[in-house]
Amino acid sequence: MAVIPKTKTTNQVLFDTIRDLKKLSVTSGVGTWKAVAKVLAGSASHRAQLNLSKISKYTKGGETVIVPGKVLGDGVLSKKVTIIAFNASETAISKIEEAGGKFVLIKDYISKNPKDKPVILK
Repeated sequence: MAVIPKTKTTNQVLFDTIRDLKKLSVTSGVGTWKAVAKVLAGSASHRAQLNLSKISKYTKGGETVIVPGKVLGDGVLSKKVTIIAFNASETAISKIEEAGGKFVLIKDYISKNPKDKPVILK
């Protein structure tokens, strides 16, 4: 009998990311990954879409933050932060790099840092 996924997504990358986050949450004991998987598995309208101005407002320099959704390029990022997200606009990525920060896709980050507990921004 086939297992019916709890997500209605047809995006295979999103589906694989959610599955990997759930597995990682169980194996590593880090609840942050389960929370991110839950947001990504929900409706697209409930996923975060954060502008750089909001990220700059709520972070300190040197932090690692995770956005369970998409990072948008509106505003200025004045701090050096590592931003992990499912997706980002090209403008956002270039502004992050100009500020000395780093953008990493969730699927790439969890394969290298499974035990980390980044701050979640919604």
